[in-house]
Amino acid sequence: MAQGMKRLGMPIAALFGVAVLALIGTSWFLNRDALRQAVEAQIRDVTGLDLIVSGAIDVSVFPGSYVSFHNVGLKGGGTTDPALQVDVLTANLRLLPLLLRRFEIADVMMLRPHIRVIRETGGESNWTPFVERIARTMKPGAENQVSFSEIRIQDGVLKYEDAANNVKEQLGDIDLSLAWPSISRSFAATGQFDWRGERVDGSISASDFVAMLSGDRSGLKARIVSAPLKLAFDGSVANRTSLMMEGTVTVDSLSLRNALRWMGQPVPGSGGFGRFALKARANVVGASVALTNVNVELDGNVAEGVMTVANNGRQTLQATLAAGNLDFTPYISTVRLLASGARDWNRQLFDLTSLSATDLDMRLSAARVTVGPTRLGRTAFGANLRGGALALSIGEAQMYGGIAKGSFGIARSDAIADVKAQFQFTDVDLQACASELFGITKLSGRGNLGVSLTASGSSPFGLASSLDGTATLMGHDGAIAGFNVEQLLKRLERRPLSGGGNLRSGSTPYDNLNVSVRFNDGIATVEDVRVDGPTTRLTLTGTASVPSREYDLKGVASLTAAAAGGDKGFELPFVVQGPWDDPLVFPDPESLIRRSPGAAPLLDAVKDRKTRDAVRSVIERFTGGGRQPAVPDTTVPANGSAGAKAN
Repeated sequence: MAQGMKRLGMPIAALFGVAVLALIGTSWFLNRDALRQAVEAQIRDVTGLDLIVSGAIDVSVFPGSYVSFHNVGLKGGGTTDPALQVDVLTANLRLLPLLLRRFEIADVMMLRPHIRVIRETGGESNWTPFVERIARTMKPGAENQVSFSEIRIQDGVLKYEDAANNVKEQLGDIDLSLAWPSISRSFAATGQFDWRGERVDGSISASDFVAMLSGDRSGLKARIVSAPLKLAFDGSVANRTSLMMEGTVTVDSLSLRNALRWMGQPVPGSGGFGRFALKARANVVGASVALTNVNVELDGNVAEGVMTVANNGRQTLQATLAAGNLDFTPYISTVRLLASGARDWNRQLFDLTSLSATDLDMRLSAARVTVGPTRLGRTAFGANLRGGALALSIGEAQMYGGIAKGSFGIARSDAIADVKAQFQFTDVDLQACASELFGITKLSGRGNLGVSLTASGSSPFGLASSLDGTATLMGHDGAIAGFNVEQLLKRLERRPLSGGGNLRSGSTPYDNLNVSVRFNDGIATVEDVRVDGPTTRLTLTGTASVPSREYDLKGVASLTAAAAGGDKGFELPFVVQGPWDDPLVFPDPESLIRRSPGAAPLLDAVKDRKTRDAVRSVIERFTGGGRQPAVPDTTVPANGSAGAKAN
């Protein structure tokens, strides 16, 4: 066997030696000018771009077969600026055709290429001749069909310009490999590049490359992976009159806020927009993307439905989604109406720039909704954002144990927010409703609440200072916490000057409550407040300052005839003053004095002028005070007396 191997090895070694000698001989006798011209012609035939060489040209046949062009420019016919500039363009040659004195390019290596893509208004670009030419040369049955099996790009830069849409982008440090193993069918590209400070790993493959270049339908798979965002598409593509894609798209991001910032999109507020995932059936036509069978997740909220995204000069998002549980707390946590740790309104200026970034038309329904401390049941609402004006409408929401309907709108005027709100709450829990909406914690019961308000300002304090509108409340079967009117009136009826005792304890039940308030420049004027209870009745008048959040009210509390034993009920004027969340309630002192048998005559005497003068005279006579009668001054100065005596 050893002898057989030796006998077999000798011919192989000889054949190898002959091949090496043939290569060396070929390199000696090869016409390098013809080789360079053939390589240039093939590159021009395949790409449709003219090869302009301004540097040196290296030709090697053995041990490596290649032609290297330095400082190369490629430009299409009719263009002045090169579409592609390469520091070193190396064309590797196929070995067997080279031995037969035929020059065929196996693959191309581009070192430090600078690629320019300029999109024209009609949709064409400076690379259109390249696309059309390669589509013709790779089509089966084409004359002089020539192609490369692979093009490698190392340390490249791509600049994209779209003057019509005012878009300029740049990709750097491009390491890319483009290959089509079967010339007439498949195509694949894999590699990495830098975009906006992030390293991106991407790949794309087409099942029918020639059909895709010609605008016909072809299968397409694409994947982009980066730290801010991951995106994948699996479907088909066509580009006859406009780009059309159909397939399954998936998007995943640990922080949608970071992903949007990376893509140059403004993000509203500073809360929310964290974990994001989307999977849908996509249908792309031009700049419009229609998504069906959508399953989207954002900040733990999961919804299903349909969406449409368009960018026809302005970004537009339309969506109809349904969800089980929705939590909007992350998106309103940064909107603080009150200053932190204080009773004053927040004076921090609004950031309204995000209202002008995009247009939004959304319909959303959910079985349960959470907004901060507020819990809503089944809810259907819509959001419309157009031209910097946001309109929210609630068709129906199970809220505070009742039903809520209404609308809320914000229109931007420079840094000023114009706000309009109209809401109707039917048969709601007044304690929860008044506490969360107005910061009033002393009211309980059930009732109907209607508000119609407008305001304009650059901060929550500015809105509170300009508040206009009306509010009405009709409640029943509840109580007002903080004082017991019946006990207080009965005690003061017996002993008016005994003191009110602890007026800030207990509660006053009521059967019916009617409130009507009008707002004007931040001042709430009470038009009608009546509280009818089983044994008491309350009426209120006065004002309340919305900017300072303080009451200045006067009222009358009275016992009903039944509580007073059939007689006319005892009436007591009282005053409500102080902050909304902890007001002071105290009776009118003059009325208490009048109710006292011993103090009332003294009060009348003090009020009567004659009696008041007589009392004062007696007091002055005992104390020696009072005004003395004027006496002429008869004192003679010392100097004057001396002078008189001298005379």
